[in-house]
Amino acid sequence: MSWLLALGTAAAILTGGFVMMDRLVGSMLYHPTPGVDIDPRRAPVPVEEVFLDTEDGVRIHAFYLPHPQASRAILFLHGNAGNASHRIPNAVLLQQLGAHVLLLDYRGYGRSQGSPSEKGLLADARAGLAHLEEQRGIPARQVVLFGRSLGGAVAVQLARDRELAGVILESTFSSLSDTAAAHMGRPIGYLVRGRYDSRAAIESVRAPLLFFHGDRDTIVPYELGQRLFEAAPEPKRFETLPGAGHNDTVEVGGRPYLARIGAFLDEVAREPAATSSR
Repeated sequence: MSWLLALGTAAAILTGGFVMMDRLVGSMLYHPTPGVDIDPRRAPVPVEEVFLDTEDGVRIHAFYLPHPQASRAILFLHGNAGNASHRIPNAVLLQQLGAHVLLLDYRGYGRSQGSPSEKGLLADARAGLAHLEEQRGIPARQVVLFGRSLGGAVAVQLARDRELAGVILESTFSSLSDTAAAHMGRPIGYLVRGRYDSRAAIESVRAPLLFFHGDRDTIVPYELGQRLFEAAPEPKRFETLPGAGHNDTVEVGGRPYLARIGAFLDEVAREPAATSSR
C-alpha cells in the first residue's frame, strides 16, 4: 500500500501547488481598490449608482450613464486595477457619443462584494448585459462591449455566446500566458496557459470587432494586440495609436480616437432615423 500513500502524497503536493499558483496569479493580476474615489455627482452628465445580482449570488456595483435619446448602449469592462469610478470620465466621453453606458465594478472592486476570478468576472459581465436587456429594455443586438486590457479578455468571452452589436477591444492581450511570457519568460507563461485565452476564444465571436492599441504599450505589448487581431474573424479593424502607452489612449488618441468609436457605433448599432410629425 506504500505506493498508494506515495501517490496520495504526490497528489496533495500537486493540489497544493495549483492552489498556491492560483493565489499567486490572483495577487499579480487583480489590483482592486475599494469604494468610490471619483464622485459621480461631479460628472457633467447624470450618473446613477446601481447594484446587480450575479448568477452565482454576488452583489456587484455599477454606474449607469443614461443618454436622453439613445436606443443603444455600451457595456464598459475596465482593466485590472482601481475601481469603476476611476473610469467615469471615460464613460462620460462614450455617453456623449450617443449611447447609454453601464460601467461595472467587478466583484472585489469598488462597492462590489466577493473576490475576483476569471469565472467570476465573466459572471459579472453577464449580469451587466442582463441588466441592460431586462431592466433598461436594450436588446443585446444594440449593445456594444467596450473592454480595456483585462476587460477586453472578459469581453471576448462574453461575446462568444451572445448576439451583440459589436465589440471594442483596447490594449487587450492575446492570452495571459503570452503576457506573462513577455514580462517574465516562457516558463512562467507556461504555468498560466489556458487562462484568459482570448486568442482561442475570439475565433467564436461573430460581432464586428474594433481594436485599439498604443504602439508604446509596455504593459500589454503592441505585438500581443496584433496577435489577437490576427486570430479574430472578420469583420474587424485594428487602429494603432501612435505614441500611446497602456493608460493614456484617450489623451493621446484625442478627437480622432473618439470619432472612430462614434463611427463604429453608427456602423453596428445605428440609431433609427427620427420621423417628423405632421
